[in-house]
Amino acid sequence: MVQRPGSGRINRMDLTNLIEAARAASGKSYAPYSNFRVGAALLAANGEIYAGCNVENASYGLSMCAERTAIFAMFANAMDEDERKIRVVAVVSPDAAPCLPCGACRQVLREFGCEEVVVEEGAGIRRYPFAELLPHAFGSEAL
Repeated sequence: MVQRPGSGRINRMDLTNLIEAARAASGKSYAPYSNFRVGAALLAANGEIYAGCNVENASYGLSMCAERTAIFAMFANAMDEDERKIRVVAVVSPDAAPCLPCGACRQVLREFGCEEVVVEEGAGIRRYPFAELLPHAFGSEAL
């Protein structure tokens, strides 16, 4: 799923559209083992929205989280390296709120410069600066 939202500063409408894209993606989730459906939608630096859902496998280690599925969609569709930067990611589950990225997803999101994570919480949207979710992150500069 690829959409083009308005460009510029991330406003409330952009966040609402991002949450809606994540919610729609969660409806496509394949979660027969955990029954924990998750959708993610990310806003790339080029203004595109890329969405993904979790896909489970009987061999649990082969399952894939929604956030990484959205990142893979970004790579499958973004034209150049500058477009492959993540401004914000929204994560939604109809089965739990808030639904925050797991540790593996946080590390992959960090790899592509994620600036912010947005989740549904109670009756509203909660925004987390990415560094708050993964302080002292490991990156390529440590290699």
